[in-house]
Amino acid sequence: MGEANELRAWEGYVDWKNRPALRGRHGGMLAASFVLVVEVLENLAYLANASNLVLYLSKFMHFSPSTSANIVTNFMGTAFFLALLGGFLSDAFFITYRIYLISAAIEFMGLLVLTVQARQPSLRPLACAVASKLSISCEVVDGSKAVMLFTGLYLVALGVGGIKGSLPPHGAEQFDETTPQGRNQRSTFFNYFIFCLSFGALIAVTFVVWIEDNKGWQWGFGISTVTILLSIPIFLLGSPFYRNKVPTGSPITTMFKVIVAATYNTSKHPRNNSVISSSYTTETQDCKTSKSIGFLDRAVTNNNSRNPLLQCTVKDVEEVKIVVKILPIFMSTIMLNCCLAQLSTFSVHQASTMNTTLGSLKVPPASLPVFPVIFIMILAPIYNHIILPFARRVTKTEMGITHLQRIGTGLVLSIIAMAVAALVEMKRKRVAESESTDSNQPLPMTFLWIAIQYLFLGSADLFTLAGMMEFFFTEAPISMRSLSTSLSWTSLAMGYYLSSVLVSIVNGVTSAYRHTPWLFGNNLNHYHLERFYWLMCILSALNFLHYLFWASRYTYKSTTPDDDNQHSHSLSVIQ
Repeated sequence: MGEANELRAWEGYVDWKNRPALRGRHGGMLAASFVLVVEVLENLAYLANASNLVLYLSKFMHFSPSTSANIVTNFMGTAFFLALLGGFLSDAFFITYRIYLISAAIEFMGLLVLTVQARQPSLRPLACAVASKLSISCEVVDGSKAVMLFTGLYLVALGVGGIKGSLPPHGAEQFDETTPQGRNQRSTFFNYFIFCLSFGALIAVTFVVWIEDNKGWQWGFGISTVTILLSIPIFLLGSPFYRNKVPTGSPITTMFKVIVAATYNTSKHPRNNSVISSSYTTETQDCKTSKSIGFLDRAVTNNNSRNPLLQCTVKDVEEVKIVVKILPIFMSTIMLNCCLAQLSTFSVHQASTMNTTLGSLKVPPASLPVFPVIFIMILAPIYNHIILPFARRVTKTEMGITHLQRIGTGLVLSIIAMAVAALVEMKRKRVAESESTDSNQPLPMTFLWIAIQYLFLGSADLFTLAGMMEFFFTEAPISMRSLSTSLSWTSLAMGYYLSSVLVSIVNGVTSAYRHTPWLFGNNLNHYHLERFYWLMCILSALNFLHYLFWASRYTYKSTTPDDDNQHSHSLSVIQ
C-alpha cells in the first residue's frame, strides 16, 4: 500500500499539511477554481479604491490633479513591484498557499486603517467649503493625518503585492504539465484568471465606485475590507485539493552566485577556456542548453574547488541563462503599462470634466474602465474556446498563438490607444474653448469619447498580461516560477513609476521654455495633455521596434525534461 502511494505522489509537491501531494487527489481544475473565485474578490477589493483614488486624494485630501496622479501611480506601482517579494518568498522559503494568507491579512489591516480615516472627519483635513466659512485656507492633508493615509495605502500595497506574487503561480501549479491536457488546462487557467480579474474589476468600477461617490468613501473602503476578509475562508475551503510546490531555496542567490563565479573565473583566467569544467559539455548533452550568453558558462570550472562558495552546477548556469533571456521581453512591456497607468489618472480627470450621464443615469468618472472590462470578459472566453482552437488547427501546434505573438499584439494596440487618446483630448479642449463655461460645469460632450481609448487599452491588457503571465511561468525554471511570474506585475509597477517620471520630466523640460509646464495646475483645460499623449504614442512605437528585435531572436525553452522535479515533462512551447 505504501508503495502504491509512493507511485501516486507528485514529486516536489506537498499538500497544505506538508504531506506528499497525491495524484488524483490534489491539483487539477477543481483546485484552481478556488483560486479563480478568490481572484474575483481580491481584485474587487484592490481596484474598487485604486480606480477612484485619484478623486479621493484631490477632493478630500486636497492634492492637486498632477500630485494626486503621481500618488496613485506610485501607490499602484509599489503594489505591483512588491509582487516580486511575494514571488521570491514563495520560491525560496514559503509555499504560495501561506504567502497568500499572510498577504490577505496585511491588505485587510491596511483597508481597515483607510476605512476608519474615511469615516472620521477629524482624521481628514477640513472640507474646502467648511474652511472657507471659517476663513481658513483649504490645506493639503499633513501631519498625523497624512501618516495615517499613507500607512493605510502602503499596507494595502504590501498585501496586494504578496497576493499578486503568489496567487497566479499557485493556481498554475495545480496542473500536470507532463500531458498535453494539463498544459492546455493551464493555458485555460491563465485566460480565465484574466476573466476573473476583470469580473472583480467590473463590480469595483460600477457598484463600489457608485457607493463611494454617492454614499461616502467610508462605505467604499468598508466594502473592500469585508471583501478581502471574505476571500480568506473561501481560499481555505480549497485547502484539501491544493498541491503546493516545495520551496527549493533562494533563486536570487543562485543568480548572483553564477554571475559572480563567471566574473571571478574570467578575471582569473581571461584567455584560458580550458578552465571550463570538463563535465559541462557532458552534462549539457542531455539537455538542449542555450549556447548564447556563453560568458556564464565560465561559472562552471575545475578551479572552483578553491572557492567553495562559488561552485556552480550546469543546472544553475542554465537556469540563470533562461532568466537572462526573458529579461529583454520583460523590459519591452514596461511602456505598455505606462500607457495603462493613464486609465487611473488623467483619463479619470478628463471624464470628470465631461457629461457623464447616460439617459437618466449619472455615471461616475471612475467607472469608465467598465468598457474595457466588459470587452475583456467577452473576449477572454471567445479567445479560449474559439480563436485558440482555430489557431491550433491552422498552425498544427500545441500553442496555436505563441506567447510572444500575444504580447506583440497588445503592444500594437497600446500605440493605437495613445493616438486615439491624443485626438480625443484635442476635441475635448476645442469644446472647452468654444463653450467658455464655468470650470465646475460639465462640458457638452459625452464621456463616451474617453471610452474609445479605454477599449484599445483594455484589449492590449488582455493580450499582453495573459501572454506575459503564461510566458514567464512556462519559460522559467521550476525553482524560479513564482518569481518569474511576478515579472508580469513588476512590469506594471515599472510602467506606473515610468508614468510618474515622465510627468515630472515633461513638466521640467516644458517649464524651461514656458511659464507654465504642460501638466501643472488645478484646471485640466489649461494642461497640454494631448501633447503628452502624442509623446506616449511615439515612445510606444519605438518600444515596439525594440520588442521586435528581441522577440524575433528568442528561442523558446527546449521540450526536454527539467531536472528540478526529477521527472519527465514537456512544455511543448513552439516558436
